[in-house]
Amino acid sequence: MTENARRWSRLGVIAGGGRLPVSVADAERSAGGDPFVLQVEGFADASFDGFETAIFPVTSIGRAQKRLTQAGCDAVCFAGIVRRPDLGALTGLDATSAMLLPAFLKAARQGDDALLRVLLKSFEDKGFQVVGADDVMQAATPGEGVLGRLQPKPEDLDDARKAVRIAHAIGTLDVGQGAVVCRGLVLAVEAQEGTDAMLARVAALPEEIRGTPLARHGVLAKAPKPVQERRVDLPVVGLKTIEGAAAAGLSGIAVETGGALIVDREATLQAADEAGLFVIAITPDPE
Repeated sequence: MTENARRWSRLGVIAGGGRLPVSVADAERSAGGDPFVLQVEGFADASFDGFETAIFPVTSIGRAQKRLTQAGCDAVCFAGIVRRPDLGALTGLDATSAMLLPAFLKAARQGDDALLRVLLKSFEDKGFQVVGADDVMQAATPGEGVLGRLQPKPEDLDDARKAVRIAHAIGTLDVGQGAVVCRGLVLAVEAQEGTDAMLARVAALPEEIRGTPLARHGVLAKAPKPVQERRVDLPVVGLKTIEGAAAAGLSGIAVETGGALIVDREATLQAADEAGLFVIAITPDPE
């Protein structure tokens, strides 16, 4: 992203767990910005050396918004993993969080996307522009085609297309973003446990229905939920995804064209090549 294309003066990166928040902050700095990183206590686990940072718990939304304003942020990007807390058991809420709690409780019954929309509206009401990680990390959003060195076989493409269709189907119900298909057989779908845990489940299945590191079969597909707010929670593929897919004996990974983020892209694709996995971006079949 060029300096002229940036639509904000200073970006606040609201950081959960994993490598994505670091990648977002690095991309913003490379584009000429000076990101401020607000780490979510108990979830952010990466090193943000060299960036101005602050730490706030999930119960202090109002204080966090005030700190972002003090830092000169006029835009925010939510990045990284934050597991849904037990809303009914939260204590020590600041005034803003307490005011939002009834809306959170109501939205939680409708699914994660409804919950996120309440949170994003709170920031927008305070004057912040909410931008997606893909808007900041444009180079990490894959275009269509094979992304690594290895090419999928025809049967792999069949599995990939079916897995993407399944990911879309469960996403429509706000269940998850991923699915694993092996030789036409659905081995797993992703729910609240996340991709890494889903892949561990696949690795524990009998070898006669899945691939192995010596005879790879099956594809992990990740696609955004059709119902979701795309500025938050786009599917992510990174080094841990490659490790999990390799351990599960898969042939490769498929993502929806323009609908996922490849974190640490060069290192992630190199790891896929070395593990014997293809990585491909495909456009879903029309429904």
